[in-house]
Amino acid sequence: MNQTHRGTALITGASSGIGAIYADRLAHRGYNLILVARNRERLNALADQIASQTGREVEVLVADLNDRASLATVEAKLKQDAGITLLVNNAGVGTHTPLLESDIDKMTDLIELNVTALTRLSYAAVPGFVARGKGALINISSIVSIAPEILNGVYGGSKAFVQAFSQSLHHELAAKGIQVQAVLPGATATDFWANGGLPLEHLPAAIVMSADKMVDAALVGFDRNELITIPSLHVLEAWQAYEAARQTLSSQLSSNVPAQRYVTVD
Repeated sequence: MNQTHRGTALITGASSGIGAIYADRLAHRGYNLILVARNRERLNALADQIASQTGREVEVLVADLNDRASLATVEAKLKQDAGITLLVNNAGVGTHTPLLESDIDKMTDLIELNVTALTRLSYAAVPGFVARGKGALINISSIVSIAPEILNGVYGGSKAFVQAFSQSLHHELAAKGIQVQAVLPGATATDFWANGGLPLEHLPAAIVMSADKMVDAALVGFDRNELITIPSLHVLEAWQAYEAARQTLSSQLSSNVPAQRYVTVD
């Protein structure tokens, strides 16, 4: 049992899957926990299990982050509890249904959870982290943030926001002692696929990682202070080249004259 106390981690979407595994791993690392999700029964069972195994304090906060009143409750907790040192923005929803076959109201709900709730919770947590000179954010994005053609475009766009938001936060907060990590899982063995109508067994086994392995790999990246962690990417040099090209391009994107290819010749 880890007797080191690292403060409290608040984890959204904690009742199952990736969130529940983060809860287990972080408790064993010495964090007390605040578990946030909609399912009280699952949260209570997980809290009892983790508390008995690790001796850590585990609080349950039942909230539907698509409901603004519930979301405000979690925001208030993040603002008021000075013991919180880590926010894991894991709650999210996705779909593989093609964009034009998707219900717009469901897509709006997806944006509200994946983008709006994550942003509001981050804004609630970060000022306290900055004031205390320490704290960390782990934002669960996806490989579709850099490959949006793979699945539904709204889902891909929402995860691209998570990645870009994390990169911008890192740029602003690193010098203030705040760590930011965006995790980009590939296909992961969770309820995501079944909930979307595509059973996991219909995916090639070679591309599906267990949720345990994904979280363990992501935490290695966290320990190494990585900003972007892609657990499935074996060739690190490919990401480094991609990022180097992006950085090079960024200095060429604004000019007071249009590129020559856009200049008409009379």
